[in-house]
Amino acid sequence: MTRSRSVIRELFSSNMGIASMVILSVLVIGSALAFLSPHDPNHLDAARRLQAPNAGHWFGTDDYGRDIFTRVLYGGRVSLLVGFASMLLSMAIGVTVGVVSGYFGGWIDSLLMRALEIMLSIPSFLVILLLSVLLKPNLGSIVIIIGSLMWMHMARIVRAETLALREREYVLYARASGQGSVGIIFRHILPGLVPVIVVGATNNVASSIMMESSLSFLGFGVQPPNATWGSMLNGAQGTLTQAPYMAIFPGALILLTVLSFNMLGDLLRVALEPKLGRR
Repeated sequence: MTRSRSVIRELFSSNMGIASMVILSVLVIGSALAFLSPHDPNHLDAARRLQAPNAGHWFGTDDYGRDIFTRVLYGGRVSLLVGFASMLLSMAIGVTVGVVSGYFGGWIDSLLMRALEIMLSIPSFLVILLLSVLLKPNLGSIVIIIGSLMWMHMARIVRAETLALREREYVLYARASGQGSVGIIFRHILPGLVPVIVVGATNNVASSIMMESSLSFLGFGVQPPNATWGSMLNGAQGTLTQAPYMAIFPGALILLTVLSFNMLGDLLRVALEPKLGRR
Protein backbone atom coordinates (compact mmCIF):
# COMPACT_ATOMS: atom_id res chain seq x y z
CA MET A 1 0.00 0.00 0.00
CA THR A 2 2.85 2.36 0.83
CA ARG A 3 4.50 1.65 -2.51
CA SER A 4 1.23 2.34 -4.38
CA ARG A 5 0.79 5.65 -2.60
CA SER A 6 4.37 6.58 -3.39
CA VAL A 7 3.83 5.87 -7.08
CA ILE A 8 0.57 7.85 -7.22
CA ARG A 9 2.10 10.77 -5.31
CA GLU A 10 5.15 10.87 -7.58
CA LEU A 11 3.10 10.76 -10.77
CA PHE A 12 0.58 13.41 -9.74
CA SER A 13 3.11 15.73 -8.11
CA SER A 14 4.93 16.20 -11.40
CA ASN A 15 3.53 18.33 -14.23
CA MET A 16 5.39 16.16 -16.71
CA GLY A 17 3.89 13.04 -15.15
CA ILE A 18 0.37 14.42 -15.41
CA ALA A 19 0.99 15.57 -18.98
CA SER A 20 2.36 12.14 -19.94
CA MET A 21 -0.64 10.33 -18.48
CA VAL A 22 -3.07 12.70 -20.19
CA ILE A 23 -1.33 12.31 -23.57
CA LEU A 24 -1.25 8.52 -23.36
CA SER A 25 -4.85 8.35 -22.15
CA VAL A 26 -6.04 10.52 -25.06
CA LEU A 27 -4.09 8.41 -27.56
CA VAL A 28 -5.35 5.10 -26.19
CA ILE A 29 -8.98 6.25 -26.00
CA GLY A 30 -8.82 7.95 -29.39
CA SER A 31 -7.35 4.84 -31.04
CA ALA A 32 -9.91 2.58 -29.37
CA LEU A 33 -12.77 4.80 -30.58
CA ALA A 34 -11.37 5.30 -34.09
CA PHE A 35 -14.40 3.51 -35.56
CA LEU A 36 -16.55 6.50 -34.56
CA SER A 37 -14.84 8.66 -37.18
CA PRO A 38 -17.18 9.50 -40.08
CA HIS A 39 -14.37 8.83 -42.55
CA ASP A 40 -13.12 5.50 -43.88
CA PRO A 41 -9.34 5.38 -43.31
CA ASN A 42 -8.76 3.65 -46.67
CA HIS A 43 -11.33 5.49 -48.80
CA LEU A 44 -9.72 7.10 -51.85
CA ASP A 45 -11.08 10.45 -53.04
CA ALA A 46 -9.02 12.07 -55.79
CA ALA A 47 -11.18 15.19 -55.69
CA ARG A 48 -10.07 15.93 -52.11
CA ARG A 49 -6.40 15.04 -52.28
CA LEU A 50 -3.83 17.16 -50.41
CA GLN A 51 -6.35 19.37 -48.64
CA ALA A 52 -4.91 21.41 -45.77
CA PRO A 53 -6.40 20.91 -42.29
CA ASN A 54 -9.97 22.20 -42.24
CA ALA A 55 -13.30 21.74 -40.45
CA GLY A 56 -14.15 18.62 -42.44
CA HIS A 57 -10.69 17.06 -42.22
CA TRP A 58 -8.98 18.16 -39.01
CA PHE A 59 -5.52 16.94 -40.08
CA GLY A 60 -6.11 17.42 -43.80
CA THR A 61 -6.04 14.74 -46.50
CA ASP A 62 -3.17 12.83 -48.05
CA ASP A 63 -2.16 12.43 -51.68
CA TYR A 64 -4.93 9.85 -52.17
CA GLY A 65 -7.64 11.97 -50.58
CA ARG A 66 -7.78 9.90 -47.38
CA ASP A 67 -8.56 11.61 -44.08
CA ILE A 68 -5.29 11.89 -42.15
CA PHE A 69 -6.95 12.27 -38.73
CA THR A 70 -8.79 8.95 -39.15
CA ARG A 71 -5.69 7.21 -40.42
CA VAL A 72 -3.68 8.56 -37.48
CA LEU A 73 -6.22 7.05 -35.07
CA TYR A 74 -6.15 3.66 -36.79
CA GLY A 75 -2.37 3.86 -37.05
CA GLY A 76 -2.25 4.49 -33.30
CA ARG A 77 -4.05 1.18 -32.77
CA VAL A 78 -1.31 -0.68 -34.60
CA SER A 79 1.60 1.19 -33.03
CA LEU A 80 0.26 0.93 -29.47
CA LEU A 81 -0.77 -2.71 -29.89
CA VAL A 82 2.66 -3.63 -31.24
CA GLY A 83 4.30 -1.67 -28.44
CA PHE A 84 2.38 -3.36 -25.63
CA ALA A 85 2.36 -6.85 -27.12
CA SER A 86 6.08 -6.75 -27.93
CA MET A 87 6.77 -5.47 -24.43
CA LEU A 88 4.88 -8.38 -22.84
CA LEU A 89 6.76 -10.91 -24.95
CA SER A 90 10.20 -9.36 -24.39
CA MET A 91 9.58 -8.91 -20.67
CA ALA A 92 8.46 -12.53 -20.30
CA ILE A 93 11.64 -13.75 -21.99
CA GLY A 94 13.95 -11.25 -20.29
CA VAL A 95 12.60 -11.78 -16.77
CA THR A 96 12.66 -15.57 -17.14
CA VAL A 97 16.24 -15.65 -18.43
CA GLY A 98 17.43 -13.10 -15.86
CA VAL A 99 15.83 -14.83 -12.88
CA VAL A 100 17.00 -18.32 -13.88
CA SER A 101 20.51 -17.08 -14.58
CA GLY A 102 20.81 -15.02 -11.41
CA TYR A 103 19.15 -17.44 -9.01
CA PHE A 104 20.77 -20.72 -10.05
CA GLY A 105 24.17 -19.33 -11.06
CA GLY A 106 26.96 -21.77 -11.96
CA TRP A 107 27.07 -23.27 -15.42
CA ILE A 108 23.49 -22.19 -16.12
CA ASP A 109 24.43 -18.56 -15.52
CA SER A 110 27.58 -18.86 -17.63
CA LEU A 111 25.73 -20.50 -20.52
CA LEU A 112 22.88 -18.00 -20.58
CA MET A 113 25.13 -14.97 -20.21
CA ARG A 114 27.48 -16.09 -22.98
CA ALA A 115 24.51 -16.64 -25.28
CA LEU A 116 23.14 -13.24 -24.31
CA GLU A 117 26.48 -11.55 -25.03
CA ILE A 118 26.58 -13.14 -28.47
CA MET A 119 23.08 -11.84 -29.22
CA LEU A 120 23.97 -8.36 -27.96
CA SER A 121 26.96 -8.27 -30.32
CA ILE A 122 24.62 -8.62 -33.30
CA PRO A 123 22.86 -5.39 -34.38
CA SER A 124 19.25 -6.04 -33.44
CA PHE A 125 17.76 -3.73 -36.05
CA LEU A 126 19.55 -5.52 -38.88
CA VAL A 127 18.26 -8.87 -37.61
CA ILE A 128 14.75 -7.46 -37.37
CA LEU A 129 15.00 -6.17 -40.95
CA LEU A 130 16.20 -9.54 -42.17
CA LEU A 131 13.43 -11.43 -40.39
CA SER A 132 10.86 -8.96 -41.68
CA VAL A 133 11.98 -9.72 -45.23
CA LEU A 134 11.95 -13.49 -44.69
CA LEU A 135 8.62 -13.61 -42.86
CA LYS A 136 5.29 -12.33 -44.08
CA PRO A 137 5.01 -8.80 -42.66
CA ASN A 138 1.81 -8.82 -40.60
CA LEU A 139 0.90 -7.68 -37.11
CA GLY A 140 1.59 -11.03 -35.45
CA SER A 141 4.99 -11.57 -37.04
CA ILE A 142 6.11 -8.02 -36.24
CA VAL A 143 5.18 -8.47 -32.56
CA ILE A 144 7.09 -11.77 -32.40
CA ILE A 145 10.13 -10.37 -34.21
CA ILE A 146 10.42 -7.22 -32.08
CA GLY A 147 9.53 -8.93 -28.80
CA SER A 148 11.97 -11.79 -29.29
CA LEU A 149 14.89 -9.43 -30.00
CA MET A 150 14.43 -6.78 -27.30
CA TRP A 151 14.72 -8.79 -24.09
CA MET A 152 18.50 -8.92 -23.65
CA HIS A 153 19.04 -5.70 -21.69
CA MET A 154 16.12 -6.54 -19.41
CA ALA A 155 17.61 -9.97 -18.75
CA ARG A 156 20.92 -8.43 -17.62
CA ILE A 157 19.20 -6.00 -15.27
CA VAL A 158 16.98 -8.71 -13.78
CA ARG A 159 19.96 -11.03 -13.34
CA ALA A 160 21.87 -8.37 -11.41
CA GLU A 161 18.88 -7.72 -9.12
CA THR A 162 18.30 -11.44 -8.63
CA LEU A 163 21.93 -11.95 -7.58
CA ALA A 164 21.35 -9.39 -4.82
CA LEU A 165 17.92 -10.70 -3.79
CA ARG A 166 19.01 -14.33 -3.45
CA GLU A 167 21.43 -13.31 -0.68
CA ARG A 168 18.75 -11.60 1.40
CA GLU A 169 18.03 -13.13 4.80
CA TYR A 170 14.45 -14.11 4.02
CA VAL A 171 15.56 -15.96 0.90
CA LEU A 172 18.33 -17.75 2.77
CA TYR A 173 15.82 -18.69 5.48
CA ALA A 174 13.41 -20.02 2.85
CA ARG A 175 16.17 -22.21 1.44
CA ALA A 176 17.16 -23.45 4.86
CA SER A 177 13.55 -24.30 5.69
CA GLY A 178 13.36 -26.61 2.69
CA GLN A 179 11.31 -24.52 0.28
CA GLY A 180 11.76 -25.42 -3.38
CA SER A 181 13.44 -23.13 -5.89
CA VAL A 182 10.23 -22.49 -7.83
CA GLY A 183 8.38 -21.48 -4.67
CA ILE A 184 11.19 -19.17 -3.57
CA ILE A 185 11.32 -17.51 -6.98
CA PHE A 186 7.57 -16.81 -7.09
CA ARG A 187 7.16 -15.90 -3.42
CA HIS A 188 10.33 -13.94 -2.72
CA ILE A 189 12.37 -13.14 -5.84
CA LEU A 190 9.71 -11.91 -8.29
CA PRO A 191 7.98 -9.59 -5.77
CA GLY A 192 11.35 -7.96 -5.15
CA LEU A 193 11.80 -7.43 -8.88
CA VAL A 194 8.55 -5.47 -9.32
CA PRO A 195 10.23 -2.02 -9.43
CA VAL A 196 12.72 -3.14 -12.07
CA ILE A 197 10.03 -4.87 -14.13
CA VAL A 198 7.63 -1.91 -14.06
CA VAL A 199 10.27 0.61 -15.09
CA GLY A 200 11.67 -1.71 -17.73
CA ALA A 201 8.20 -2.30 -19.16
CA THR A 202 7.51 1.39 -19.75
CA ASN A 203 10.86 1.90 -21.46
CA ASN A 204 10.33 -1.27 -23.50
CA VAL A 205 6.98 -0.04 -24.83
CA ALA A 206 8.63 3.14 -26.07
CA SER A 207 11.45 1.19 -27.74
CA SER A 208 9.00 -1.21 -29.38
CA ILE A 209 6.92 1.64 -30.80
CA MET A 210 10.06 3.26 -32.20
CA MET A 211 11.14 -0.04 -33.72
CA GLU A 212 7.74 -0.66 -35.31
CA SER A 213 7.65 2.88 -36.68
CA SER A 214 11.12 2.45 -38.15
CA LEU A 215 10.15 -0.82 -39.83
CA SER A 216 6.96 0.67 -41.24
CA PHE A 217 8.85 3.74 -42.45
CA LEU A 218 11.23 1.46 -44.36
CA GLY A 219 8.32 -0.55 -45.78
CA PHE A 220 8.87 -3.73 -43.74
CA GLY A 221 6.01 -3.26 -41.27
CA VAL A 222 2.26 -3.63 -41.63
CA GLN A 223 1.55 -3.33 -45.33
CA PRO A 224 -0.68 -0.76 -47.09
CA PRO A 225 -3.45 0.20 -47.22
CA ASN A 226 -3.45 -0.33 -43.42
CA ALA A 227 -2.06 2.73 -41.66
CA THR A 228 0.68 2.96 -39.07
CA TRP A 229 2.47 6.09 -37.96
CA GLY A 230 5.69 4.92 -39.58
CA SER A 231 4.07 4.08 -42.92
CA MET A 232 2.34 7.48 -42.93
CA LEU A 233 5.73 9.14 -42.55
CA ASN A 234 6.99 7.04 -45.45
CA GLY A 235 4.08 8.14 -47.61
CA ALA A 236 4.67 11.79 -46.78
CA GLN A 237 8.21 11.90 -48.20
CA GLY A 238 7.12 12.97 -51.66
CA THR A 239 4.91 15.82 -50.47
CA LEU A 240 6.98 17.45 -47.71
CA THR A 241 7.11 20.81 -49.43
CA GLN A 242 3.56 20.74 -50.72
CA ALA A 243 1.82 19.18 -47.70
CA PRO A 244 4.14 19.11 -44.68
CA TYR A 245 1.22 18.30 -42.36
CA MET A 246 1.24 14.75 -43.75
CA ALA A 247 4.51 14.17 -41.88
CA ILE A 248 3.99 16.56 -38.96
CA PHE A 249 0.99 14.82 -37.38
CA PRO A 250 2.20 11.17 -37.34
CA GLY A 251 5.73 12.30 -36.49
CA ALA A 252 4.50 14.41 -33.58
CA LEU A 253 2.43 11.50 -32.22
CA ILE A 254 5.42 9.15 -32.32
CA LEU A 255 7.49 11.76 -30.49
CA LEU A 256 4.83 12.46 -27.86
CA THR A 257 4.14 8.77 -27.25
CA VAL A 258 7.78 7.79 -26.84
CA LEU A 259 8.55 10.80 -24.63
CA SER A 260 5.49 10.12 -22.46
CA PHE A 261 6.45 6.49 -21.85
CA ASN A 262 10.05 7.44 -21.10
CA MET A 263 8.93 10.17 -18.70
CA LEU A 264 6.63 7.74 -16.88
CA GLY A 265 9.51 5.29 -16.65
CA ASP A 266 11.74 7.89 -15.01
CA LEU A 267 9.03 8.92 -12.53
CA LEU A 268 8.23 5.31 -11.65
CA ARG A 269 11.92 4.63 -11.08
CA VAL A 270 12.07 7.47 -8.56
CA ALA A 271 8.84 6.37 -6.86
CA LEU A 272 9.66 2.67 -6.65
CA GLU A 273 13.34 3.10 -5.81
CA PRO A 274 13.53 6.26 -3.63
CA LYS A 275 17.26 5.87 -3.00
CA LEU A 276 17.95 6.42 -6.68
CA GLY A 277 15.82 9.55 -6.63
CA ARG A 278 17.86 11.10 -3.81
CA ARG A 279 21.23 10.69 -5.42
